[in-house]
Amino acid sequence: MTYQYLTPKAIDHFIAEALMEDIQDGDHSSLASIPAGKKSTAQLLIKGEGILAGVEMAKHIFKKVDSELDLEVFIQDGEKVKYGDVGLKVSGSAISILSAERLVLNCMQRMSGIATYTNHLSALIAHTKARLLDTRKTTPNFRIAEKWAVAIGGGKNHRYGLFDMVMLKDNHNDFAGGITKAVEATKAYLKEKSLQLRIEVETRNLEEVREALNAGGVDVIMLDNMSNEMMQEAVKIIGGTCETEASGGITEETIAKIAETGVDYISVGALTHSYKSLDISLKAVS
Repeated sequence: MTYQYLTPKAIDHFIAEALMEDIQDGDHSSLASIPAGKKSTAQLLIKGEGILAGVEMAKHIFKKVDSELDLEVFIQDGEKVKYGDVGLKVSGSAISILSAERLVLNCMQRMSGIATYTNHLSALIAHTKARLLDTRKTTPNFRIAEKWAVAIGGGKNHRYGLFDMVMLKDNHNDFAGGITKAVEATKAYLKEKSLQLRIEVETRNLEEVREALNAGGVDVIMLDNMSNEMMQEAVKIIGGTCETEASGGITEETIAKIAETGVDYISVGALTHSYKSLDISLKAVS
C-alpha cells in the first residue's frame, strides 16, 4: 500500500516527535528497575474484535527505539482480529520494549479503531458505486496515522491538507463573492503559480450546483447537507461531467440511502473523530 504522505521521512519525523514527547531524557521507570542488558519477549494481545491496523507503524517504532529488537508478526494490517489473538511478538532489550510500548499501543489502538469503523461503514455502501472518504477532521500531529488507518480499513483518503487540493467551501465562496468568482480566481491563481491541483466546490442547493458546473474547470462538486431527493437531482444535473461528493452529518443510519443517490464519494468526519479504539495490550511472555 503506497500513499504519497507515507514517506520514510514523514514516518520517521512523526515517531521521533512522539518519542521525544514521551521519553525526553529517559524512561526512568525502566532504567531504574530493570538490569541493563536484560532480554525479554512481549506479545501484542488483542482484546476485542475488529480490523487490525498499525502493524507497519509498530515495526517502524520498535526499530526506531532499538534497531536490534526482533519482531515476529502474526497478523497483518487490514486483517480481522478477535479477542485472544496475538498480533506480534517482540524480543530483545526489555528496556527498549517498554520504552516503545506506549507509542505502539497509542497508535495501534486508535488506528485499529478507525480501520474497524471505516470497514463497517464501507460495508454498508458496498452495494453501490460510492466510496468512503475521510476528512481533515483529524488529531493535530496524528493525521499521518489516522489517514493511514482509513486506507487500511478500506476507505479512500481525501486531500491530506490544504496544500494538495483546492476545496472551495461555503466560506471561501461567500468571502470571494460567490462560486463563479471563487472558481475564476482559483483558476487564475493556479495558472500563475504553475500548480496542477484538483478543484472541488461545495454547494448547498441546486442553484449552486448549476453555478459550479457553469464556472468550468471544477473536478468535484460537493453536495453539502442536501436531502436525498435533492442529491439525486444534483447527480442527474451533473451527469458525470465531474465527480460528486456527499457531505454533512452522515450517520450509519443514513449512509446507505445517500450512497444510493448515485454519488461517487461520501465523506465522513466521524471516521477520525468519533471512532472507538480497539482494546490492545502488550504483555511480557514468561
